[in-house]
Amino acid sequence: MSNINIGSKIREFRLSKGLTLKALAETAGVSSSLLSQIEKGSANPSINTIKNIADVLETPLFLFFKEEVPRDSFIVRRNERRSMTFSKGEGTSYELLTPDLSGDIEFMILTLEPGTESSGKRREHRGEEVAYILEGSVKLYLEGDEFTLFKGDSARINSYMKHKWRNEGEEAAKIIFAINPPCF
Repeated sequence: MSNINIGSKIREFRLSKGLTLKALAETAGVSSSLLSQIEKGSANPSINTIKNIADVLETPLFLFFKEEVPRDSFIVRRNERRSMTFSKGEGTSYELLTPDLSGDIEFMILTLEPGTESSGKRREHRGEEVAYILEGSVKLYLEGDEFTLFKGDSARINSYMKHKWRNEGEEAAKIIFAINPPCF
């Protein structure tokens, strides 16, 4: 896996939307100086910061991590998956199982270490999501409800339903999920 400059992607999307650094920072709830550092590659943003920026830019999160992929690429080898791992003890990582986001479906694995969650708040997105608990157990916060799911359980999350995942167990949890159309 290669390193991708998330900051330059954020800057590219910001400029394509005609937003100033200050306007994006204010709307995303971060300081202008932090956003500037992120765009220059001198700051490592948290997953929540990146998600907030993606929401404001109305851009799927994974496009910040997109590299050019040959159009004839149909296979993704285990050691060649695109991944997003968040540092500073967040214990959250995503792996893209589809070669890119150009198809009709997006397929991913979310890994949550014990005591971690997918986001600081419930988030919504375009596209229906189906999730399957591959390992461990998790709590799904879906709209105003909470559900505990165990290995082998699955859930469907309709488009624009606010949700987040939390691992309250003692072992890492892995959730495999698909979103149609790709929008994460």
